[in-house]
Amino acid sequence: MIEIPSDLHPDLVPLAFLLGNWTGAGVAEFPGEGKCNFGQEVGFGHDGRDFLTYVSHSWELDADGKKVRPLESETGYWRIDKDRKVEVVMIRDQGVAEVWYGELADQKPQIDLATDAIARTASAGEYSGGKRLYGYVNGDLMWVGEKATPEVPLRPYMSAHLKKVVDPKEWAKDVADLPDDGIAFFK
Repeated sequence: MIEIPSDLHPDLVPLAFLLGNWTGAGVAEFPGEGKCNFGQEVGFGHDGRDFLTYVSHSWELDADGKKVRPLESETGYWRIDKDRKVEVVMIRDQGVAEVWYGELADQKPQIDLATDAIARTASAGEYSGGKRLYGYVNGDLMWVGEKATPEVPLRPYMSAHLKKVVDPKEWAKDVADLPDDGIAFFK
């Protein structure tokens, strides 16, 4: 069940499934960059205004699932209009700023985005566009990203399966709400 915070801006209700902190793993592969497994932490938040805040950190994992090195960090803002059109402004640690546009699917929590504008610093790698698909599936957040460069046409390069991080304070509150004999429930 998706909880809608009482202070969430009304325009953002269709995006409420994104709210919270997510963690998980995925696979990255792109010509010239090799293939690796990666871990990821993603957070979507709000402050009552008409946008969601977004932050993502990913890192390469070794064969034992231990962190090897950072891969990417992103931060940005997500908005949605009354016609379910989504816009995202995102900055990446690699020296790339992007504007993404897309749409929230009808009757399901799925967002399809494509880049509309890209700005790169002189030190940023070659990059000419991307697409992303985010979906809320059985309580998990899943996404796949595609990327293009002047040499490589648009193709998948990263995907991940993320689980919602449970806030221990919320869990403790739920346990406190159990009847006096609630402990018996756990035995």
